[in-house]
Amino acid sequence: MSTTSGEPLTVGTELPAWELPVTPTLIVSAAIATRDFQDVHHDRDLAVERGSKDIFLNILTTTGLVQRFVTDWAGPEALVRDIAIRLGAPAYPNDSLNFTGAVAEQVEVAGERRYVVRVVGANSLGDHVTGTVTIALAGRAEL
Repeated sequence: MSTTSGEPLTVGTELPAWELPVTPTLIVSAAIATRDFQDVHHDRDLAVERGSKDIFLNILTTTGLVQRFVTDWAGPEALVRDIAIRLGAPAYPNDSLNFTGAVAEQVEVAGERRYVVRVVGANSLGDHVTGTVTIALAGRAEL
């Protein structure tokens, strides 16, 4: 996935959907990688004891996945300028996150063209994450 084809980006340009299986390994390893040692992200019994159905994805991982979704599409020239997300339904193991997105607006900031991409990551329980990622495309005068 890349915008390196040189096609113009306009409001409404849709990103290709991305489905990510949420496995226990993803949840645990990503929590450890982000230095989040809260037991609800790696100990099923304690997560259930605290009222959860199972272990669940942490917010740092979700943020990284949202960023990856947009930058994988935009290509290596993408510079992330802002990410604003809101969590919804938990992401439990043995489900999938289905990411969709579209360019919502173009803005000019200090002479730099930026693209605001609206993103939704949904699972079987509903929207896990909604928000925006604002990118600039380095080295590209016009897209």
